[in-house]
Amino acid sequence: MKSVFFELLKAAAIKRFHSVLFILSLARLQINHRTMPLQEELESQGNFLFKYRGILPLLILVIGLSVLIVEVQADPFAWEYQEFTPLKWTSFAVCIFGLLIRMYTVGHTPKHTSGRNTKEQVADVLNSTGIYSTVRHPLYVGNFFMWLGVGMLTGNVWFLVAFTFVYWVYYERIMFAEEQFLRKKFGKAYIDWAGDTPAFWPSFSKFKKAAVPFSWPKVIKKEKNGILATFICFWLFEIVAQSVIEGELAYQFDFWFYATVASSVVYLIIKFLRKNTQVLAEK
Repeated sequence: MKSVFFELLKAAAIKRFHSVLFILSLARLQINHRTMPLQEELESQGNFLFKYRGILPLLILVIGLSVLIVEVQADPFAWEYQEFTPLKWTSFAVCIFGLLIRMYTVGHTPKHTSGRNTKEQVADVLNSTGIYSTVRHPLYVGNFFMWLGVGMLTGNVWFLVAFTFVYWVYYERIMFAEEQFLRKKFGKAYIDWAGDTPAFWPSFSKFKKAAVPFSWPKVIKKEKNGILATFICFWLFEIVAQSVIEGELAYQFDFWFYATVASSVVYLIIKFLRKNTQVLAEK
């Protein structure tokens, strides 16, 4: 049972890794059939990766679980079951920090901006107030901390270093493509804003109050996925660690289990309300 469990997880990791390599290769092939300047090449790669930016979190999750297996096998006693540990709470705090950044960002943005669209870039207005007056890509800052927290559950420093590098390379191109889109659409207004605002690390010296009032309905609708994903990841890491130690599928009915169940129920309720009522309608 133990060997079958490990083989299935390893196979999933290899399959996911190969799919990401395939996508990155397609991005290269898409622009390599003709010679183009570096700026256009980066924009082309970024637009391609923008459509598949949901792949990276899955890659982090699968590889992270594989790293966890290696760590637990190396020192099973260090990973004996405990419902709450300093590592879990620190990782959880980092995830929540990233989620709060996303919630604040989404809550103050107008419609048709900062969405989860994947087909093409969308921006009816240039976001330059609120958190966007401190950093140009706050959603990706939030994403970084959310997945950094998940990666920390492996207890492996080198995995975190590798994750940071891959995240930077992957999202640097996406951010470049987004900024090219904004430059073409908003011209001087974008250039002036970008010239005063850092791309990734916030600077609060020029903070401007958000032009759009905070919207809880928008946050609830947009960020329900992130909340559910956070608890699922923590529960899944716990299951894998305990299953490696026990040599068979093992889990506990603890905080992480009940938090996953509760967030799943809330997710389904929000989906229902959004589809069948006006309770979460934005004003």
